[in-house]
Amino acid sequence: MRRVYLDNNATTRLDAEVLDVMMPYLQESYGNPSSLHWLGDEAAKALAESRERVARTLNCYSSEVYFTSGGTESDNIAITGCALSGKDRKRIITSAVEHSAVLDTCYALQERGWELTVLPVDRGGLVNPHDLEMVIDDDVLLVSIMTANNVIGTIQPIEELAAIAHEHGAIFHTDAVQGYCHIPIDVQAMDVDMLSVSAHKIHGPKGVGALYVRDGTPLSPIMYGGGQEGGIRPSTENVPGIVGLGKAAELAYENMGDRERRIALLRDRIIDGLLEVEGIHLNGHRSPRLANNAHFRIDGVIGTDLVLALSDRGIAASTASACSASSPSPSHVLMAIGLTWEQAESSLRLGLSHHTTSEDVDYVLEMIPSTVRMLREAKRFNLSKA
Repeated sequence: MRRVYLDNNATTRLDAEVLDVMMPYLQESYGNPSSLHWLGDEAAKALAESRERVARTLNCYSSEVYFTSGGTESDNIAITGCALSGKDRKRIITSAVEHSAVLDTCYALQERGWELTVLPVDRGGLVNPHDLEMVIDDDVLLVSIMTANNVIGTIQPIEELAAIAHEHGAIFHTDAVQGYCHIPIDVQAMDVDMLSVSAHKIHGPKGVGALYVRDGTPLSPIMYGGGQEGGIRPSTENVPGIVGLGKAAELAYENMGDRERRIALLRDRIIDGLLEVEGIHLNGHRSPRLANNAHFRIDGVIGTDLVLALSDRGIAASTASACSASSPSPSHVLMAIGLTWEQAESSLRLGLSHHTTSEDVDYVLEMIPSTVRMLREAKRFNLSKA
């Protein structure tokens, strides 16, 4: 049986070149980068090189890059650290389709006294800059809007949103975990103050990420201990993981144009093919959309049933965010774009990568329609017996 992995929005396969550069720091060069001896010096140099690599992909200074355990921690540090920075402003603005790492952090701050405004989105998941203009004022401390959505792949107008925030003296943060090294990201052109990334979305290791913080942005630590990462993230650094992040970012950045164009062609074949099947609809705008994301709602089918049936046929897919897979409720993103509970429960997310082949797409376009028909027939049979 053919095996096709199409859950790359949840996590990606570690590239061989990334593993190769990590291995020495798991075995021979295993020193603590804070140590003064030669092994510590080797580790410290590796951190500096990786920081430079990540900085090049963002067009920022290496001193503005802080390594973390991943996107969730980066988001928490950015939002909570900003809120605790001592400024008098007590309002935060975010959107209804943010990752739970952003939304739940904002809700936690709301419970502690901050005022929270959650912006709506359109049927494709886009934030309208006019909506931000209507609710922002000079009491807003922070605006946090994701670069690209993890469920439906919608790419947000970050430059416009950041400009509006800065007109009112607010700080602007963006969760770029899904978009990083899949679309061009330049923190100077985008004019963002903080930006979160994660390694395992770009064929790097799990458990490592980074937070860009523009020099001068007020940010208080939310953890305490040693002085690592400028005191913003005090903990002994995960040197092998950070080296892996640096290499994965370098490879993805250098190959981004060719990779994403090829992935987009495969994605469009999937979208065009599945939309020919009765009762299959695309969630989100076709453009602007991440090249590696195709998200559908399928009439007459429960999404989790379809994912399990496809798994039996060798296809790895998902319904929405892997972080919410255990939740009994439909994805908040799908509800925010106006789907009913039933429609949101009928969702299927297909996430491609540069490892996806044309033959994989052929197999998917053969298996998904036949699996959908099987599930619909089984449902009709069960209803007729009831």
